[in-house]
Amino acid sequence: MNCIIIDDEEMARAIIAQMISNHNELKLAQEFSNAMQAIKYLNQNEVDLIFLDIHMPDFTGFDFIQTIKNPPKVILVTSDKNFAIEAFEYECIVDYLVKPITEERFQKAIQKANAAQFSSSSTKESKIVTEDNTNEFYVNIDRRLIKIEFNSVTVVEAKGDYIHIKTDAKNYIVHSTLKKIEDKLPKDLFLKVHRSFIINTKKIIDIEDNSVLIAKDVIPVSRANRPELMKRLNLL
Repeated sequence: MNCIIIDDEEMARAIIAQMISNHNELKLAQEFSNAMQAIKYLNQNEVDLIFLDIHMPDFTGFDFIQTIKNPPKVILVTSDKNFAIEAFEYECIVDYLVKPITEERFQKAIQKANAAQFSSSSTKESKIVTEDNTNEFYVNIDRRLIKIEFNSVTVVEAKGDYIHIKTDAKNYIVHSTLKKIEDKLPKDLFLKVHRSFIINTKKIIDIEDNSVLIAKDVIPVSRANRPELMKRLNLL
């Protein structure tokens, strides 16, 4: 998990950073002495976990959580025991660590964060829903069901735990796998041409060597999938 530290005390940041370094599943991306710097960073970078102090000069930790959209998982780190009840009113907060932090207590917090991350991924994984005899499917993005017509899709690209669905009008990043969407797409229209790409064969503009041009995208075609692609084409 990519994580950041937000704490106005340099020593506190150093201690947490050291503890993070002892856990292979954690990667410290950045640390901040104030919340405003962190907000700017989060506007341009994805983070899985935040170690967040409650008492800071410009923002409280709770102000910070309320300010950012779709906050990642948060572990509060504070010397104040009096906010524990308020803390767990926030869905994103997975644990509440009171300074000084022991390694054993830190380990338990990371276990909770891992469990929450797994649960969140399972819950948030975008379900790709289709029905027989329909011309569209739906993806769940930010708690909204977005309709996408099959004919509008040009390319689907796998990117780690996500897929990038490109259409004529707009692109969507969805938490799912290439295999799941491949099973939903109509076989007469779409073809997996590479381990990371599915294309709409009707959108092909040009083919050269081991690649196809679709819109402005040059898509690689693997040697194993090229024969099937050639069979699909209406060659003279």
